[in-house]
Amino acid sequence: MVSGLFTCGCDKSQTLTIRRALERALSRFAPTSLDLDGKVILVTGGTGSFGRRFVETVLAQANPRKLIIFSRDELKQSEMLADLAERFEPQKMAPLRFFLGDVRDRERLILASRGVDIIIHAAAMKQVPAAEYNPSECIHTNVLGAENVVWACLSNRVKKVVALSTDKACNPVNLYGATKLASDKTFVAANNLAGDIGTRFSVVRYGNVVGSRGSVAPLFQRLLAKGATELPITDPRMTRFWITLNEGVEFVLSSLDMMRGGEIFVPKIPSMKMTDLAEAMAPGLAIKIVGIRPGEKLHEIMISADDARATVDLGDRYAIEPAFAEYPRLPMEGARLPEGFWYASDTNEEWLTGPGLLALLDDAAPRRRRRLDD
Repeated sequence: MVSGLFTCGCDKSQTLTIRRALERALSRFAPTSLDLDGKVILVTGGTGSFGRRFVETVLAQANPRKLIIFSRDELKQSEMLADLAERFEPQKMAPLRFFLGDVRDRERLILASRGVDIIIHAAAMKQVPAAEYNPSECIHTNVLGAENVVWACLSNRVKKVVALSTDKACNPVNLYGATKLASDKTFVAANNLAGDIGTRFSVVRYGNVVGSRGSVAPLFQRLLAKGATELPITDPRMTRFWITLNEGVEFVLSSLDMMRGGEIFVPKIPSMKMTDLAEAMAPGLAIKIVGIRPGEKLHEIMISADDARATVDLGDRYAIEPAFAEYPRLPMEGARLPEGFWYASDTNEEWLTGPGLLALLDDAAPRRRRRLDD
């Protein structure tokens, strides 16, 4: 039995066991009716943390006709191919296609998207400090790249598109968040351009992915492995939303299943304080306050009070409805949110304790897997 607690708010009487929390992490967003058999699927940024797990999940659970990994790094593609070949039978590997290209290159995207049914757009520049220092590069990838994906989809009559966003796109204070907000708006508005083509575009927005490259937990793990005597914390008040990689993939797949076009789907996920994370990973170790980095927030928001007026509660997630829809679309069936509602990491009702996070980190850690049969 795994010990630890998943707590709701600050009331310790309202708790769930870690086992139940992990079960939710593995199944709470699982799609119920999505059928990917025989489909042609393309993933931009397919060699990133999300792309790799998405491809593994689709190969394990479905039989697509083609599964195209679109990315610009040939080394990562070859490493990904070798890793998958160790774990999947040849017949499962047969649909895989590795396509070199950059989302900045519209013509290459159009070529890669021929005959594609579904596109998952995960390619992006994500590092906040790098974006602040290199704004034009971030804009070219995150904003113009999003526009290129839209053009490629409309040119090839792609049926469904889901674009990955971030909590930093809501009320952005940094360039990365601003570019992802522009990207979100581009995909939502693209539904109005589809006309008789019929392509439908939706967005998913979620928080920090536990254990992904560039997140704080792997940084702490590296420092501790080197014998660090203190862990850096930008601000002791800082909070963040947390989601596992498995949850992120299942959330995208289930949103793909229920999308009608123009929605921004937001999952209901827990928050955690950065100081609790440090204490859980290294109990009693000193903490060094290093100050907030350029473009960093104390707390993240996924639904602002203004967005909430157009948002419905779907049970395990929220859906921000499009402001205008000049295309056939039925509204999402869900409860409207109360006046003044907003969804932020510091006022969230669900909180993850240190032991709970450690269990999720253990679940997210790379591990050997036996070869998977079809």
